[in-house]
This record gives sequence, structure tokens and C-alpha cells, in this order.
Amino acid sequence: MVNIILLRHGETEWSRAGRHTGRTDIPLTPHGEAQARALNTVVGGRDFELVLVSPAQRAEKTAELAGLTEWETDPDLWEWDYGGYEGVTTATIRESIPGWYIWRDGVIPGDSAHPGESVDHVGERADRAITRAVDALTGEDSSVLLVAHGHFLRVLAARWLGLPASEGRLLRLDTGTYCSLGYEHGERVVLCWNSPIDEDPV
Repeated sequence: MVNIILLRHGETEWSRAGRHTGRTDIPLTPHGEAQARALNTVVGGRDFELVLVSPAQRAEKTAELAGLTEWETDPDLWEWDYGGYEGVTTATIRESIPGWYIWRDGVIPGDSAHPGESVDHVGERADRAITRAVDALTGEDSSVLLVAHGHFLRVLAARWLGLPASEGRLLRLDTGTYCSLGYEHGERVVLCWNSPIDEDPV
């Protein structure tokens, strides 16, 4: 049974440009809004025991456009705090640090408001979200929905499987997609990953 559905928010200008977008609160593009509306085919009309949404406007707007009317904002669902790499692309970082890879090399400290996080700290937040989700489930037919961000949800899936947070590197996740987590023979599994929805189908 599908017990946890994950939605990654729709496209923003920064996600389209490949800029690390942690705590910078920027809106969806028109394309991102279309992606969010298309997600209604996954979550529209479903009953959830719990809906948790990141405080970022790109996540809350995605929830709204997907047709959700009630949710709880959970700061644990914020994206990875990229510290000094906020707004910077991987290509730019590699100009000064050849071969840099966030999952292995991490981030550099930023300012006091955005000091940056280790991947393990993101994993601790993901663990708390998983605990909340599992505690809300009332049976095999019950479901929880989380609306959040690419790197955070990749970490959360790794932790769901009992893997180190850094193993989220193995799970590419595009904007405006959905995933599902559940169980097989009592063991946690990934049921569906990085699935797109046709926007505004004719």
C-alpha cells in the first residue's frame, strides 16, 4: 500500500538555472504553476491523515495549485540550508573547487541567518518528518502527504530506507514530480520515484 506521497514543488527561476535554492523564498514560474496544477491528478480528492508542507512559498503554492485546501506548515521540511553556496550553481563552485559535489563535500558557512547545514543535519530533520508521518498513519489504507524540496526529499527517502542521508545522492528528483513510499512484507520500500505528470492535458 502507498502510505506516504511526496510532491516536489514546481519550477522556479533558480531551479531552472541550476542555482542552489535553500532558504531564499522565491515564487514559481508560470511553468512551475502548470506543473503544480497537474499534480492534482495525484492528490485531488484523496483523504490524507496528515498533510505537511514546507514554509517556502514555492511549496505552499504548489500545494494550493494541486488542489489541497488544508495543511500544516512544518519547518522541518525546509530545503537544505546551503549557507555560502546559496544561489550559486555547481558549475560556478567547481571553478574554484574542481570536482565539488554537495553530497560528498558539503557547503561552506554563510551568514548568521543562513549558516549552512551538513547533510546529516538535513537527515535529522527528515527523520522527524518520517516519525510524524508514520505516527499519523492509522492503517494500511491511510496516507500522508509531504510537499517539499528536491534535496530534502531525496534525503528523506534515503532515511526511509534506513540509509545514510548522503545516499540521497542516488535519487534524482525533478521539479513538479511525485513519489510514493510504502511497505512490502513489512519492510520500507520506494514504490514510485520522480514521476512527472502531463501538464494541462488536452
